[in-house]
Amino acid sequence: MTAPLRVLLVGLGQIGVGYDLQLDEASIYSHARAFDRHAAYRLAAGVDGNPDSRATFTRHYGAPAYATVEEALAAQVAVDVLVIAVPTPAHGAVLRAVLAARQPRAVLCEKPLADSLDEARAMVAACAGRDVALYVNYMRRSDRAVIAVAERLRSGAITGPVKGVCWYSKGLRHNGSHFVNLLEYWLGPLAGYQLIEAGRRWHDDDAEPDVQLRFERGNVTMLAAREEAFSHYTIELVAGNGRLRYEQGGRLVLWQAAEAGALAGYRTLAPQAQELPTGMQRYQWHVADQLAAALAGQPHVLCDGNAALATLEHVQQIIDESLGRMSA
Repeated sequence: MTAPLRVLLVGLGQIGVGYDLQLDEASIYSHARAFDRHAAYRLAAGVDGNPDSRATFTRHYGAPAYATVEEALAAQVAVDVLVIAVPTPAHGAVLRAVLAARQPRAVLCEKPLADSLDEARAMVAACAGRDVALYVNYMRRSDRAVIAVAERLRSGAITGPVKGVCWYSKGLRHNGSHFVNLLEYWLGPLAGYQLIEAGRRWHDDDAEPDVQLRFERGNVTMLAAREEAFSHYTIELVAGNGRLRYEQGGRLVLWQAAEAGALAGYRTLAPQAQELPTGMQRYQWHVADQLAAALAGQPHVLCDGNAALATLEHVQQIIDESLGRMSA
């Protein structure tokens, strides 16, 4: 029997541990619960500078926790999978510290890969130079409804080219990049964009523009909602043979096929939509499962480092133009 892959989880905050602690046992939103529940892995250790976070991790998962990466490595923690779940500016430093002492088989890094393109490129190069697989946690790609939509688009069961609208908030880099990456997975490489409205600045280095994106298989207009009013993350794609609705951040995915209307020569959307089963209640488990497939040499849908870098490059170009317009 294959030995479980040993996971070093660096960052024991919400995505690392906290998101699902107050939820029912069926929910798997955090890395800790996902890797603990998946038979392919064993949580080897956690790292966080907050002593309360370390205590919570150890109490729930029975694995040791250290204040720094250096302490964990000095304790001879073995690492097959490194999970980087610290704030974005620290991603590169964590990766470099671990690669200096260990050679994990894979790194799973939270999105965005880094807060600058130079740092992101350096991270991709560092992993490539050590023959370490690098993946970025654009977790929606691993959901079964998202995979089903991708298969329909590629097979022609959803006919293109498509036109669509996507609502996002909390910054194009920090949250909107989820949807840019998802649309790249569905519609192919981003071929260009047109800035519609610069929008507003989000924190110091991000923006919330309205922008039209041109992909290989269609165009989508991204519009910025206001997170302080309410969360609103949706995608609507209008195809030649129906309409796809990606609602509630992916918890509800609906397909309405086009059909003959009551009047001759007219086609309308079917009154009843087909609901595609999702797995968003266990979204982080599905990421872990896809990673296990990747490390076993099987097909997977994870976003690798090069694809994540491409997403970041596109997003940064749009942000730079948006911020430039704001300051003009």
